[in-house]
Amino acid sequence: MALFNSSRSGGFPIKLILAAGIIIFSLVRYWSNSESNPWTGRKQHITLEPQQEIALGIESAPQMAQEYGGLYPDQELQDLVDKVGQRLVQYSVAQETPYRYDFHLLRDPNTINAFALPGGQVFITYGLLRKLQSEDQLAGVLGHEIGHVLGRHSAERIAKQDLTSGIVNGVLVGSDGSQSAAQTAAMIGNIVNMKYGRDDELESDELGVKIMLDAGYNPEEMIGVMEILKAASGGQRVPEFQSTHPNPENRIEKIKAAIEKYRK
Repeated sequence: MALFNSSRSGGFPIKLILAAGIIIFSLVRYWSNSESNPWTGRKQHITLEPQQEIALGIESAPQMAQEYGGLYPDQELQDLVDKVGQRLVQYSVAQETPYRYDFHLLRDPNTINAFALPGGQVFITYGLLRKLQSEDQLAGVLGHEIGHVLGRHSAERIAKQDLTSGIVNGVLVGSDGSQSAAQTAAMIGNIVNMKYGRDDELESDELGVKIMLDAGYNPEEMIGVMEILKAASGGQRVPEFQSTHPNPENRIEKIKAAIEKYRK
């Protein structure tokens, strides 16, 4: 008769103790990294320093550009995107941040997209640019993406994904690697992160409105951008709770409220 049972400790299976440890460590790491965003005033949980965000963005930029066929070959259009982007930075709160802003026009003629990497690398596809009807609409797209950088949304998302991964790993350890348990935990984590994604979009819309006003652009043209995105979707969209982007109709109402707020 064995004096000790190696699979138990104090009456609890070791796997459950390990699982709890992994989950608790992930939670403590996430909640202990808390700070107030100086440009939005919002409390965030972030594990990256601004210089790390900049380095990550610069390192990732070439690969991201390659996924969209590289940069668009027309230097005149590249210069237009850069001119509008730099004007938005120069005359807004973005100038006060430590980030390095670079603006890139991607070759892809079919994909309707714009995005920002951590630290200030901003991209717009030619597919979206050619649908825009004015420089103000281009400013609306780029202002929104600058808003993502100001909001530190990528860094915040990385911290949340680390938390989700830690919880999922803990569930896997505690359930002997049960696939169904892991799928359930991952699904819950993804839904939580989706919600944060929609909040990020709305916050970036509001920041974009203020950035446009500060730089002398007409923020109402951002509503036109929403109409373009709505038309490009062809009416095919999943319910909002399953999407990382709010419905264009909801965004338009928020944009109108932001215009009224910042024009006073």
